Amino acid sequence: MAARVTITEVAARAGVSISSVSAALNGRPGVSDRTREKIVALAEELGFVPSVRGRSLAGKRTYAVGLVVHRDPDVLELDPFFGAFIGGIESYIDRYGFALVLQTSSSRDQVLDRYRRLAAGRRVDGVFLNELEVDDARIDVVRELGLPTVGINADADFPLPSVRQDHAEGIRDTVEHLVALGHRDIAFVGGPPHYVHSRQRERAWRESITACGLSPRRVVLGAFTYESGLAAAAQLLAGDERPTAVVCANDLSAMGFIAQAEHLGLSVPRDLSVTGFDGIQLGAYLRPSLTTVQTSPKALGAEAARMLLALLDDVDVADTDIPAASFVVRDSTGPAPR
Repeated sequence: MAARVTITEVAARAGVSISSVSAALNGRPGVSDRTREKIVALAEELGFVPSVRGRSLAGKRTYAVGLVVHRDPDVLELDPFFGAFIGGIESYIDRYGFALVLQTSSSRDQVLDRYRRLAAGRRVDGVFLNELEVDDARIDVVRELGLPTVGINADADFPLPSVRQDHAEGIRDTVEHLVALGHRDIAFVGGPPHYVHSRQRERAWRESITACGLSPRRVVLGAFTYESGLAAAAQLLAGDERPTAVVCANDLSAMGFIAQAEHLGLSVPRDLSVTGFDGIQLGAYLRPSLTTVQTSPKALGAEAARMLLALLDDVDVADTDIPAASFVVRDSTGPAPR
């Protein structure tokens, strides 16, 4: 087994000091661009892999960032959004030798305790706040702990740096698409009301419906799950008076809604049009394929990671918007039934 190449060897081969190698490989100032390029190329040629422990001790950093997800693990397994979001984080932080510490918890009290333990044990240098809640208690906790933090899809009054992807444009396009197809009774299946993004999506639906001269009267709140889509369909499709179109706040609930509608003998989109939100790949393979709003969780994760690592370098970070989510027309929407 070959001996591990050390930073001392890289410095000796490059004819520079150890501190210059460290600055070059960690993206810090103190070396010229030409010297940095030379050191990076030589390190790659020699197969040098920085020791995370050594970097941590030398720089008083853990070279890790944290994400605590307040979701049941079974829900996480079914929702591809999280995998893409985490992949986006990893794709950025890996370039700089950082690792992601991921923890899940279905208990609100456990979530707050996880952040305290991460800070107390110096296990991470900063954290992401995803799936923000109304009056989110985590905000006060991370500020109290002094943890650099980036929020995901926060409202405008969020007190910490945040990266956002506009959802309103995609929902407006969805509603206008359905109205153009002749639909006038358009229901909404939302998510848990304590989530900020649930309220954002319902508000966008209400504003879009009203702008089209219609009444936003049919709303069922669910849990962003396939099962909640089944339950919402059972509720909205009972009786003779039913909507001709349904806008669901995520793709999983839209899939459940379609399944229950077909179980009740309705054909999608002949009798009922259904749309989703998120644009998970599975939606393209359904029959009928799902009309949806395509988000960019990987890009969201990568930009959040860029912002957090900049915060760790004491750089002033402004809120960032990535390109808006886009509307994708597929087979689950059609003309309103006569």
